[in-house]
Amino acid sequence: MSDAFSIRDAVPDDAATIAAFVRGLAEYEHLEHEARATAEDFRRALFGSTPRAWALIAESGGVSVGFSLWFYNFSTFHGRPGLYVEDVFVAPAHRGQGVGRALFRAMAARAVAEGCARMEWSVLDWNAPAIAFYRAVGARAMDEWTVQRLDGEALRKFAE
Repeated sequence: MSDAFSIRDAVPDDAATIAAFVRGLAEYEHLEHEARATAEDFRRALFGSTPRAWALIAESGGVSVGFSLWFYNFSTFHGRPGLYVEDVFVAPAHRGQGVGRALFRAMAARAVAEGCARMEWSVLDWNAPAIAFYRAVGARAMDEWTVQRLDGEALRKFAE
């Protein structure tokens, strides 16, 4: 990598950058129609009175080149929290330079330091480069589990 990069905790002024990175991720995943979050949504969720998620920003030459966003879940089997990686995105021009690996490593270090029992995330089954990276760092697929989702109108109806 020709330019060094650094990883830092996101701050409220990063909300618009995070929103832009999420739109870039949605485009990469062919899910643009699902990306509705605004900078204000991220500002409230990450930096409001009760943060619901946290983020890291990767910078190179003073420019944001990637981010990761996570939240905590809980393992009843371990009786300890887990760190759930919601998103990791590196701008296309900066891929293959170790930025994504550094973001994952920083989250893993945080999980260990905070006593988390595990770190988990989901990946689209067609994303071969990401899956290869995850295998290379020692992650294993949880093939016996399937993700279930209740959202939109179905969520509202069930809640009634």
